[in-house]
Parts: sequence; structure tokens; C-alpha cells
Amino acid sequence: MLGNLLRSDFLKTRRKGFWILTCLGPLGVVALQMVNYGVRKDYLLQQSEDDWGYYLLNVHSFTPLALVLGIAILTSFIVSIENETNAWKQLIALPLSKRAVYVSKFTVVAFFLFLSSTLLMVFSYGYGMYLGFQESVPFLELIKISFYPFFAALPILALQLWISMVSQNQGVPITAGVLGVILTYSSYSLPDWMIWKWPSLMNDWNEPWINVLLGLGVGAFVYFLGMIDFTRRDVK
Repeated sequence: MLGNLLRSDFLKTRRKGFWILTCLGPLGVVALQMVNYGVRKDYLLQQSEDDWGYYLLNVHSFTPLALVLGIAILTSFIVSIENETNAWKQLIALPLSKRAVYVSKFTVVAFFLFLSSTLLMVFSYGYGMYLGFQESVPFLELIKISFYPFFAALPILALQLWISMVSQNQGVPITAGVLGVILTYSSYSLPDWMIWKWPSLMNDWNEPWINVLLGLGVGAFVYFLGMIDFTRRDVK
């Protein structure tokens, strides 16, 4: 049952440009560094003896914004597919549980975001090699800056999907997503308990893995709350 729902949702995403958006996010982040290093490479190489470390730090500075914006867009798109065709009642009328519908939507969006993180790692590695850094590639750090923000952002994904699934007007989740992007942009001044700070991997302990654990734990909690709320609501 869930497998059929997933196949159906993946087929529906073809019409919404999900694959294009998934590639554009990480490509845009790395493209900013192409411009950055293309214009002032000599200056940037003088800022640190660790060329790879400084380059990855620059890549990561734009990743949270792209990730939170992507979450807002993809969660709204996955729900608007049903809204545009008035297919909610037909979908729920099938011998399917509303819980399975919710799980399928979350899984599809999480898949695309995880794929986007994977592409970010590939593009970051490729451009770093193109720049010809002399040091050995810090693969562990490359993996961290690519995937840690994704896991830390799971509460934002769960919250955005919840809002999208229960809102009649998709302007509400889009507005919430824009506010989330603004908060993420101001993450340096946010307290550690705010979920929009977590993708930046900053905290008072200077330990990124704390944000990852918080993202996994709180993300699961918000996800289950949203699923329970959705299953109890009447579909209009």
C-alpha cells in the first residue's frame, strides 16, 4: 500500500519540476563559490593555510538558507499537487490510511532533500578539485557540511509539511517558509533552542553533532505530531 503511494507521488513530482529544483539548490550554492573564487581566488587563498577547510566553510555559509528555502518550496509543491486537482477526497476515499498518505509525502520530500545533499557533496568536491588545492581531501568534513545540515533541518521539514498538509491556502506554508528563511539568515543571533539555527551547525558548545541529534529527535517528535493531527482532521 505504502509502496504504491510512493510510486504515485514520485510520478506526480515529474510535473512539478522536483528533479530540477533538487539539482538547482546545490548547484546554486557551489556556483556562488565559483563566482567568489573566480573573482578573488588569490585573496581567499591567503585567508587560511587550510584551503579545503576555508573553502568548505564558505560553501556551508549558504547551505542552510538554500536548504530551508528548498524545504518550504518542496513541501508546498507536494501538497499543491492534490489541491490543484481537488484530488484529496478521491485519494482519501481509496482503501488507504491517512497515515500512509502523510508518510508518503514526507518520504518523497525527504528523499529529494537527501539527494540534494548528496549532489552538494559531489559538486563541492568537484569544484574543490578544479581549484587544485594541494592538501588531501578532507572527506569527513565534506560529508559533514553536506549531510549534517539536512539532519539538523528535519524539524523544519516536519513543521513545514504539517502546515502544508492542514492548510487550505498554500500561502500560509509559503509565508511560514519565508519567515523560516529570514530566521535562518539571522541564525547567528538566534538562541540555540530555535530549530532554524540548527542547520547552521552553530551552538554554544561548538559541537555540530549536537544539532544533528536535536534535529533527529525533535524532527521525529514534530513529524509524529503532524501525522496524528492530519489523521484526525476531515479532508475538505
